Amino acid sequence: MALRDLYPIPDVDPVWTVPQGFDTAFDWRFDDGRRQMMHLYQKGKDMQWDALSRIDWAEELDSENPMQMPDEMSGLYYTPIWQKASEKEKGLMRRHFQAWTISQFLQGEQAAMICAAKIVQQCPDLDSKFYAATQVLDEARHVEAYKKLLEKMDIAYPMTKPLQTLVDQALRDSRWDMTYLAMQVVIEGLALAAFGNIRELSKNKLTQQVNAFVMQDESRHVAFGRLALRDYYPQLTEKEREEREEFLVEACYHMRDRFEQRETYKILGLDVEECVRLQNESGYMKVFRTMLFQRIVPIVRDIGLWSDKIKAAYADMGVLSFADTDYEQLVAEDNRRAEEFDLEAKAARAAYVKGVADLGAAAVAAE
Repeated sequence: MALRDLYPIPDVDPVWTVPQGFDTAFDWRFDDGRRQMMHLYQKGKDMQWDALSRIDWAEELDSENPMQMPDEMSGLYYTPIWQKASEKEKGLMRRHFQAWTISQFLQGEQAAMICAAKIVQQCPDLDSKFYAATQVLDEARHVEAYKKLLEKMDIAYPMTKPLQTLVDQALRDSRWDMTYLAMQVVIEGLALAAFGNIRELSKNKLTQQVNAFVMQDESRHVAFGRLALRDYYPQLTEKEREEREEFLVEACYHMRDRFEQRETYKILGLDVEECVRLQNESGYMKVFRTMLFQRIVPIVRDIGLWSDKIKAAYADMGVLSFADTDYEQLVAEDNRRAEEFDLEAKAARAAYVKGVADLGAAAVAAE
């Protein structure tokens, strides 16, 4: 099935082409590489998994609340639009809102796959190329998983314009570190927070599994960007640093404002501008937009882009306090939660096998 066939928006181009101009770098040194980077590369190899076998795709989705998310997590929940809606209309809104969210995850994962492939070509160090190569496979697996999830939802959405704008910038920029900064720090940092929201609040095991397993990979990807940029940014001139900081501030504001779901409001026949206004004024959306930066702010500080300009922007967004977040603890929690789902799945399979064996033994005894 072509996922594009599930788009409710007509005439979406089947292919998006981004012209690029950059140098492909070969590393002729073939040295042993940085210890931390090679350790991350080893983890990238050791922690590969199969999206078909690790996830229980037999789990069904509710047509009116596929991920079984609390209604309070909708930006429209506390508005007259939601309060006046019939139960049927609420079910349709849930389905579209959730499919839109997962669609943006899918679209972002394909972008990450392409950006990681670009990093393999561009970055000057072989150890970074090694790890980025494992990330390409990770992102392909994530695309596969989110595609299958959307097929079960039976609806999907194309990439939003705000996300497309930032991805376009990441791919067109000829400087290898800007691809890291846009994708590994900003886009994937925000995505991790959004994945975590579903992992912790969804009551559907399938959507919990998919997001938990993707998060386990993505935590490594952000750590990869953190390590590479932390080594490189002390070498920048003042002008070069200012260029990165200007881009970072713009990108963070840009991404903060991308969760508007304009496409869904239009498809549902709602007043788009009124919905966006009410959503942006909702207490939940303000909290959600703040929590999106939990992963980004400590990484930005760690890689050394921590000027007064950056701190002022984060203070304006209300996210400066995240600078003290222990990122390693977040990564450990991501691994722990993924392992929990693995144990639950193994226990469920063992119980199923035992049940079948018990039925067989009972049948034999009755003969």
